[in-house]
Amino acid sequence: MNKLFQATLTLFLAILIISAFNSCKQPSSPPAIDVNNMNFNYAPGDDFYRFVNYGWLQNNPIPDEYSRYGSFEKLAEENEEKLYELLVKIRRDRSAEQGSNRQKIRDFFNSAMDTVTQTQLGTEPITFLFDRIENIENKDHLPEVIAYLHKKGINSVFGLRADQDRKNTEQVIASIGQGGLGMTDRDYYLNQDSRSIEIRENYELFIEKMFILAGYSKRNAKEARRMIMELETSMAETSMTRLERRDPYATYNKMTLHELQDITPYYNWSLYLDKIAIDIQDLNVGQPLFFSHINKLLEEKPLEYWKTYLKWNVLRSAAQYIGKNFEEAHFDFYGRVMTGSEKQRERWKRALAALNFSMGEAVGQEYVALHFPPESKERMIDLVEHLRVAFRERIANLDWMSNETKAEAFAKLEVMNVKIGYPDSWIDYTDLVIKDQPYVLNYLAAREFNIRRNLDEIGQPVNRDKWFMSPQTVNAYYNPTLNEIVFPAAILQPPFFYPNGDDAVNFGAIGMVIGHEMTHGFDDRGRRFAKDGNLRDWWTEEDSKRFEERAEVLVEQFNNYVMLDSLTINGRLSLGENIADLGGLTIAFHALQNKLRQDGRSDKIDGFTPEQRFFISYAQIWRNHMRDQRLMQQLNEGPHSPGEARVNGIVYNMEEFYKAFEITPENSSRFISPEARAEIW
Repeated sequence: MNKLFQATLTLFLAILIISAFNSCKQPSSPPAIDVNNMNFNYAPGDDFYRFVNYGWLQNNPIPDEYSRYGSFEKLAEENEEKLYELLVKIRRDRSAEQGSNRQKIRDFFNSAMDTVTQTQLGTEPITFLFDRIENIENKDHLPEVIAYLHKKGINSVFGLRADQDRKNTEQVIASIGQGGLGMTDRDYYLNQDSRSIEIRENYELFIEKMFILAGYSKRNAKEARRMIMELETSMAETSMTRLERRDPYATYNKMTLHELQDITPYYNWSLYLDKIAIDIQDLNVGQPLFFSHINKLLEEKPLEYWKTYLKWNVLRSAAQYIGKNFEEAHFDFYGRVMTGSEKQRERWKRALAALNFSMGEAVGQEYVALHFPPESKERMIDLVEHLRVAFRERIANLDWMSNETKAEAFAKLEVMNVKIGYPDSWIDYTDLVIKDQPYVLNYLAAREFNIRRNLDEIGQPVNRDKWFMSPQTVNAYYNPTLNEIVFPAAILQPPFFYPNGDDAVNFGAIGMVIGHEMTHGFDDRGRRFAKDGNLRDWWTEEDSKRFEERAEVLVEQFNNYVMLDSLTINGRLSLGENIADLGGLTIAFHALQNKLRQDGRSDKIDGFTPEQRFFISYAQIWRNHMRDQRLMQQLNEGPHSPGEARVNGIVYNMEEFYKAFEITPENSSRFISPEARAEIW
């Protein structure tokens, strides 16, 4: 331990004694940086993640119902408590007018909480779906029934949605893509490693159990399992990998309806589109090879295979809404096997999650009225503009980018739209019918309503006011075709955002999140979209090459980052997020320096300089526990690196970090020589 931290440790002990004395006199809110969450036995140059977070990790063991638990989950829990208080009031409000949002929220949540009725009824409320499938007379009728299921939100074979045309972002077109798999990644069907085999075997048992619960004999359930696995495995063989799908050009294949029909002659697209009630002349086909293979399966596989497969899609989609036995079977596979969760979350939390998914903006409108002060939005706007200025300065000083490409980058950054808190106009839920009926029917009604809203956008002007997350979501996003960054109200709370906190902690946490989302517009995927959101190459050939060379440094670093035994991060699959982390943190630090020059430097707080508080604040937001099964899933599916790597894999690339903590090659086991560091933005 170097002299700086020996002295700092002595100071912290004094602070702790004073804090303990003061806490006896009056309650106080937790500090932005709590030294009890840290561990000074770890030197910043050896393991910054544990230097900052080891105490928190020791004092906050992962609850049984979680597969991952950290800053995001803890804030989400606090948010759930606020939402539940709100729901209790709404459930008591018997004056809510029929057809109002409050009536729909109340009846949806009440039906979700009525587990007795759900278990008594079982599959009875969805018998009409099974009957519709069973009554298919021949394979010519399959498109009609698949359309019917798609309208209900039951994803079978492929997915359909309205989306911006990536090469003409003023236009909304239909887009179809691969789908229809019950496991969360196509590789689980095909890989022969022990983990994939384990997941595959448990998935087969899950299928069999679900059909037995639905009334099948054990023999017939085994036969159903065989047919489903045969179909889904064959679909997986021609499904694009996650890495392949990261290429926006590879998944952009605009075709006329006639051209699509030519590659799938056994699937009547006119019948399908007529039954789903959309009229189109062309559309984007995400994976033509997949659809060509589906055509082959339609030709070769007997009708009984398809009926069984469609019934499985219904069972799997409805499992969480039709009673205890089905819900437990669903959790056994998707929770225990896939992620390592040891028990289901409390019923009200599961019901709340379904409500947020189904009527997110109806709940969000109530939420922000109580829990999002206007001052938070004002400070966020100020932070965003400081980040935008800093990013522009960073681009201006790049020695590897030409002036020609810089001009395009400046233009894209300048017009990048920012949304904070909640939408300016809310979704109108007038046409959504929620009532006192079985939970699964309310859920399906909400799915059908939201799908219809989406499909009705086809052929209409782009709705630039649309949000893709509800205000009560603890997250943020960048949308490349809209060239916008979006920050829901729920993330604008500690430890991400402190309305009255010092600049260092805010720039290190929410400032980095802002920079992260901005940088997504310039990562390996986002950089392919221009300022207007259109997919086009605005880089010179030489600049593209230099960008890729710099990005390759990050790929190699993360490819060699060991997380579990011999398992490493997929540096190429996680590249976009890693670039955004490194760029976001770099830009946020630059913005903080600008702010300190503008307003003046503050004294040390809790013994830390502003620069140290900045990096500590950053490390705090990525602290989390993760069960081995969840970690293996994340390493396989990406695209985010685990929390530890989002700290240690990033900070040791930054010269500013070394200076802040006086780290040298002599006092650091993780020191990266300057010429070997990753630096892009």
